Amino acid sequence: MASASSFCCPNPNPISRENGVVSYSKRLFSSSRSLFLGSKLVSTKTTRLRNRPESVSLSGWHPISASCCESFDVVIIGAGIIGLTIARQLLIGSELSVAVVEKAVPCSGATGAGQGYIWMVPKTPGSEKWELAMRSHKLWQMLAQSVRDQGLDPLQVLGWKKTGSLLVGRTPEELDMLKRRVKKLSEAGLRAECLCSSDLLLEEPELMVGDDSGAAFLPDDFQLDAQCTAAFIEKANRHFALKGRYAEFYNDPVTCLLRSGSSSEVVGVQTSKNTLYSKAIVVAAGSWSGSLMHDLLRDSDILLDVPVKPRKGHLLVLENFKPLQLNHGLMEVGYVDHQTPTQLSTTSASEPYDHGQALSVSMTATLDAMGNLVLGSSRQFVGFSSEVDESIINHIWKRAGEFFPKLQDWPLSCLSKSRKVRIGLRPYMFDGKPVIGSVPGMSNVFLATGHEGEGLSLALGTAEIVADMVLGNPGTIDHAPFAVQGRCC
Repeated sequence: MASASSFCCPNPNPISRENGVVSYSKRLFSSSRSLFLGSKLVSTKTTRLRNRPESVSLSGWHPISASCCESFDVVIIGAGIIGLTIARQLLIGSELSVAVVEKAVPCSGATGAGQGYIWMVPKTPGSEKWELAMRSHKLWQMLAQSVRDQGLDPLQVLGWKKTGSLLVGRTPEELDMLKRRVKKLSEAGLRAECLCSSDLLLEEPELMVGDDSGAAFLPDDFQLDAQCTAAFIEKANRHFALKGRYAEFYNDPVTCLLRSGSSSEVVGVQTSKNTLYSKAIVVAAGSWSGSLMHDLLRDSDILLDVPVKPRKGHLLVLENFKPLQLNHGLMEVGYVDHQTPTQLSTTSASEPYDHGQALSVSMTATLDAMGNLVLGSSRQFVGFSSEVDESIINHIWKRAGEFFPKLQDWPLSCLSKSRKVRIGLRPYMFDGKPVIGSVPGMSNVFLATGHEGEGLSLALGTAEIVADMVLGNPGTIDHAPFAVQGRCC
């Protein structure tokens, strides 16, 4: 989530006015609020304080309307899948009260634009993300089972489909790599097999299969509809509002951190419309996390650089496209390395990133819960632009046609009425790992960002890590590889 005028400011609880300048004192939380006991955050009862509208001026900045003042144990900035699942984990795993703040609406970033893969086939056993991926995969399966236990259909509620996944190679070198990958995945306890060309053709008759073709096949992989899943989690979170433990503040960007005058401790956030006090703050703002933290800490002595960059992606969705039927979800080997044999140069560039702005297009294909064909995908660095680039859509269609010849019979121009394009800005980290942890020097401020295209698949494990950190509980998995220290400061 982004902010145009964000800064660290003192606690907006005025005790005097002199020459138009407001003085502040540290707000005293009532005995019914949460307290840190050692390293644990313990909640008692939510307190909400509503004040009359009052315009205050802060050191020459534009007036802030303090029309609503509320207090929560935890404030989460960002209502994508990461922010919503962190809220869920805190609500079901503790007695804490939680507020979710979002500059726009839920799933307006990368979450709502993804394909919904919860796949292990592109993951690498033994890598620093492996434990997190495995834990998240298990937690998603547990969530789907809990939906069934409630007498609901995960397909209807979550868009859940156990499609299995195919990582497709077309050269002898790629086939050798797939064999090694399958061996590692099998040794890690997953059902995995390497399909030769004839077996691959049996699984996917529509696929162009040559003599050197093959695939890594994980029959237990599944996918979700990100929009449906986020809506389900949001609805479940709202049940806690009846108990005074949950609230949402959408279309309400954060403008500054609230700090006590005596200790400079962060005690909440100021938004464009509300003052929200809290004992812990989680920044889960996706691609906007870096710029947001930069703005919030501009006048602080905390040195922090969260190098999360937006990596733009296009997906092509063809509604009710009957000519091509798929049995599984597919991606080409090049997707794993975020590259394709054909590298294209972009013509628009708003920010000069060191790692270049080359566009890559890799084939991914699946049928969603409604039977729509979803094709991807592209990657490029063009700042925060979310405009549709028709040339990229054409490249996605052409690349898909190289794998599925039947698509070559259909000019994309003839499908304009049934097609949709999704644009998402993936939160990219240079080392390929998310940032999950507390900010050095601000022990009650936590980051959860940088998942790039794995936000949905890693969300539940991330939520568990963050909740354990906030509560001071021992973690289920090792989160040291994702620490803020050494990577952002």
